[in-house]
Amino acid sequence: MNTVYGMKASGNCYKLQLLLEQLGQPYRWIETDSTTGETRTPEFLAKNPNGKVPLLELEDGRRLPESNAILCFLAEGSRFLPDDRWQRAQVLQWLFFEQYSHEPYIAVARFIAKWLPADHPRQADLPKLRERGYQALGVMEKQLARTDFLVESGYTIADIALYAYTHEAHVGGFDLDAYPAIRAWLARVEVQPGFVPQSY
Repeated sequence: MNTVYGMKASGNCYKLQLLLEQLGQPYRWIETDSTTGETRTPEFLAKNPNGKVPLLELEDGRRLPESNAILCFLAEGSRFLPDDRWQRAQVLQWLFFEQYSHEPYIAVARFIAKWLPADHPRQADLPKLRERGYQALGVMEKQLARTDFLVESGYTIADIALYAYTHEAHVGGFDLDAYPAIRAWLARVEVQPGFVPQSY
């Protein structure tokens, strides 16, 4: 059985939980709270020198960090990762977009708004984070106005990756009222077989 070291409050970790549930694969979850230093212990750093979750540990002891790399590994051979070369490249395009243009703004705004006190200096970052986050949402809105899911082939790990923080964008102060295609897409993701909501 595969083991996931993860923190349930993290969208990057929730991605893996959602995919594993939709694959119907058994797994062991070890809650690892990065906010209390559990990813910086010598024991954890021996498993992942980067000191972050999620981390996938296979039965044979091999370990794979980085949420989107883990998604690709777990989804191989399933309907969540197309065999077609072009469609697979589109999935990767959205995974890179999520990590470079979406997560650094929407997820970070969520973190600041949810976890840091109102007088914390990083609260001053929120206007810029929201500006860039809305740019990312605009890109998604244009795509989802044309297709039901981010890739024409249907629901993939691209949707899982981007759902993870988009469904909580409001926590970071993002208003999705002006994004009807995104809101409809969120609803479509939530009725996929095996869907589980994020737990905390």
